[in-house]
Amino acid sequence: MTARGRLLSCLVTVVMALAGFVTAGALPAAAAPSAIQYVALGDSYAAGTAIQPCTQSGIGYPALIDLESRIELTKNAACSGATTETVVLPPELNSETRLVTLTVGAANLGLSDVAVACLAGTLPDCLKAIGTAQRELGDCPGGESPLGGQLITLYGKVAEKAPNARIVVTGYPLLFEPPADTDDSELAAKIRAINEATTTLNCVIERAVTAAKDEVNIHYVDVTKVFEKHSIGCTNSCTLFIYPAGPEAFHPTEAGYKAYADAIKTKLPNGWLDKPSP
Repeated sequence: MTARGRLLSCLVTVVMALAGFVTAGALPAAAAPSAIQYVALGDSYAAGTAIQPCTQSGIGYPALIDLESRIELTKNAACSGATTETVVLPPELNSETRLVTLTVGAANLGLSDVAVACLAGTLPDCLKAIGTAQRELGDCPGGESPLGGQLITLYGKVAEKAPNARIVVTGYPLLFEPPADTDDSELAAKIRAINEATTTLNCVIERAVTAAKDEVNIHYVDVTKVFEKHSIGCTNSCTLFIYPAGPEAFHPTEAGYKAYADAIKTKLPNGWLDKPSP
């Protein structure tokens, strides 16, 4: 072989070797982020509707969270009237689940029925109904709470079925706009009593979440601030709550469920969201 031929042969070998190196060493295309499988649990606030027995609404906060590109709502098992004892834990709640939301506790107290009884009945009737709920609530932040123990047990069951999930537990908004301190009417006394019961309920839920944190990836969402100035009886821009009339009474409006969804998103990793939370 001539010197020129040997040179060409050498160049061809080098080019082929380089081509092989580039092919073998090329990095694969970045994999698309995996879907976050999501299961929603709880009562009518999680179902997005008060219609029984087990109907879900497209305006509820689970459907709104499902609009995030990475989050996939595999099951909304929420049912109106669900309590800590009857909340549905569906087969879709499993080791593949990465996100669980849970709103439950108010139905244990019959809180909507208490509100109706207070609005329609006398102050003694109202306080009697609230007293029944109070026995279930117990004392918070100190003291024992029957409901608190039931919540901790439920959180453990959810975590056992979905050990890889982030569990986000919500509280409840105050049903009524607080009356002025100077208002000493019977209606004002009823409203204060109902709101105090809701505040205690939220306290019990938050305390149960804190108690479960050692064993469970669980987070509490306080929604009272986002509904402030929008509760029943507010005087301006009352857009987040349905007034006490019709089957959806004492439940959020479509805008109210969006407020719920936005509050829940603040507890989610920014990588799960299309638009990171502030």
